[in-house]
Amino acid sequence: MNHATTNTHLEVICGPMFAGKTTELMSRVAQAHAAGLRAIAVKPTRDTRYGHSELVTHTGLRIPALAVDRIADALEYVHDFVAIDEIHFFADEAVAPIQALLARGTRVVVAGCDIDHFGEVFAPFDSLIPMAGAVTRIAGTCARCGAPSTHSERISAVTDRIIVGGIGDFHATCATCFRPSVRPPA
Repeated sequence: MNHATTNTHLEVICGPMFAGKTTELMSRVAQAHAAGLRAIAVKPTRDTRYGHSELVTHTGLRIPALAVDRIADALEYVHDFVAIDEIHFFADEAVAPIQALLARGTRVVVAGCDIDHFGEVFAPFDSLIPMAGAVTRIAGTCARCGAPSTHSERISAVTDRIIVGGIGDFHATCATCFRPSVRPPA
C-alpha cells in the first residue's frame, strides 16, 4: 500500500448487518472520551429506527448522536474525534468532508455496511478504505448455516438500494448462503 495516501487518523469499521459495527463504533467513542478528547457521534437523519438523536444498537445500547442530512452539516460541531455511523447512507458525499476533517487533524472513525444486498460495494467504502490507517471488518453469524456472515441479505420485497431496515428486512448470511437481490428492470 502506498503510505502517502494512508491516513492514520481514519478508521473504517465495516461488515454486514447484525455484526456489531455500531457497538464497535460506540467503543471507539468511549475510548476517545476516556482519553480526554472532545468526541461526537454522528448519524444520518433518515435513520430513525430507534431514535433521532442517538446511536442505538440492535441490542438496545445507546449514546447521544448528532443527526445530519450531510456530513458537511456536522463540521462545525466536530473537534478532536468524530464517529460516523451508517456511513453508506451518505455515499460519496461523505468523502470530501471526511478529508477536510482529516486535514485539520480530527480523528475520524466510520462504520457501515460495505456490501449492499445486490452483492456490490457501497460508496464511500471504495474511497475510504484505501485512505484508512485501520480497517476492521466484522462478521456476524449466518442466519442459514451459522458460519461467519459477510453479507446483508434483503428479505423484504423492497428493491431500493438503501432502506432503513432491521430484523424484518434483512438477515446476515455467509458468502455461500448469500442470495443477492435481483435488480428491477430499468
